[in-house]
Amino acid sequence: MRDVILAHGLWVPGVVMQPLAARLERAGFRCHMFSYMGASRPLAVHAERLARMARDLADGRGPAHFVGHSLGGLVVMEALNAHPEIAVGRVALLGTPARGCQAGRRLAQHGPGRWFLGQSEELWREGRAARWSRREALGVLAGSLPFGLGRLFGALPGVNDGVVRLEETAVEGMAERVVLPVGHSQMLISAKVGAQVAAFLAQGKFDAHSY
Repeated sequence: MRDVILAHGLWVPGVVMQPLAARLERAGFRCHMFSYMGASRPLAVHAERLARMARDLADGRGPAHFVGHSLGGLVVMEALNAHPEIAVGRVALLGTPARGCQAGRRLAQHGPGRWFLGQSEELWREGRAARWSRREALGVLAGSLPFGLGRLFGALPGVNDGVVRLEETAVEGMAERVVLPVGHSQMLISAKVGAQVAAFLAQGKFDAHSY
């Protein structure tokens, strides 16, 4: 049974990843939640904690797979790019703003918005993890149903999940990207997303027959 570390997004507890974790466990994976307070500390602090968790797990059970939703994907990328010595399986990013986020920039124009984003504001403005420098396969899943808090400040152009635009999810060096008709938060409860993540972790590619 292969281990999977899941990292959630901003301002939500790790329990929001439980529906996805349950689907992965039914597919034969053993899941572990990485929880953090995204707005309260810099990305590097969260990444170092995740790196320690990954190192401990790898030492005891072998390389783990990683799944990061939204900001959690940036934490995963930062940790693994900074620590190439950590053994890793495969990595899946769900709705991660690797190249910044237009909705986040709009939110940061307002005082309450800057408070809400906290230490993560710069990441939403500029992104951080647009390049994958490791040899392990990295897959990106993006949503095309524009339903999310990002629309509170106006419609987003092009294909988007209501928070992150398709073009903002692109990572140089990614093995594959799939787009599904889900919103930003809906990804975590979608059976189709669960099936695609399980397929990528198991095979290193998404299932073209269930898009």
